[in-house]
Amino acid sequence: MPDAIDADGLTVGQVSARLDVTVRALHHWDEKGLARPSLRTAAGYRLYTTGDLERLHRIVVYCELGLGLDRIRALLDDSTADVPGALRAQRTQVAERIDRLQQLTAGLDRMIDAHERGLLLTIEQQATVFGPQWNPDWPAQARQRYGATKQWLQYAERSASRSPEAWQDIADAVNDFDRTLADALDAGVTPGSPEANRLAERHREVFAPYFPLTRQMQVCLGRKLEADPGFAAHYDTIRAGLAPWLRHIIDANARAHGVDPDTATWE
Repeated sequence: MPDAIDADGLTVGQVSARLDVTVRALHHWDEKGLARPSLRTAAGYRLYTTGDLERLHRIVVYCELGLGLDRIRALLDDSTADVPGALRAQRTQVAERIDRLQQLTAGLDRMIDAHERGLLLTIEQQATVFGPQWNPDWPAQARQRYGATKQWLQYAERSASRSPEAWQDIADAVNDFDRTLADALDAGVTPGSPEANRLAERHREVFAPYFPLTRQMQVCLGRKLEADPGFAAHYDTIRAGLAPWLRHIIDANARAHGVDPDTATWE
């Protein structure tokens, strides 16, 4: 409860400082008839008494609890108002807001973690999902290399909401597609053919869970898959020569859609 004040009362500015509310709020409550000062100076300035300050203190508390001004007026002025019941109801709403905020905090923590780590799986989960050939250092290396790019942000934000099961579905789709590519290479599918173009488009779809891949970006990625020793070795374990063949079908499909592979950039 507020301390008692002298008989002269407190000015609006003094009350504002004591209760940590704005002068504008005090004027608004006065205009609404919610908390009018009991005294006025000869010059017409408002002065608040101890009783006024006690009422204002309750108003501030009720406002902080989220009660509307009409509800506050009823609790203060209606002798039959069920104050404990109203406060219990408000407490339930506050508890619900706290729960929502805690969920939001947890989501923000995952988002931050995903931006910094890229992959929110334990080392054991990574090995289970991506296989024994997976290197758990790869996400950190990718973060160091691509962390400032738009694509890393897209990847991280998607990663933040993914469960191990969701990652397993993505890994399974990639593995299935790799086997389909190997079968197409064995069958003699030629770059530029309708079947090869369909495979190139499917490659973009399979990659899409990481981030959207334009055809120009796909051309750049195809070059990297062939030129990078790690990626090339991965595709060679599936089928010898698969990486360059994949690059060729990507290039041919790009040309069919008006993209020149020789001038394609990461955009």
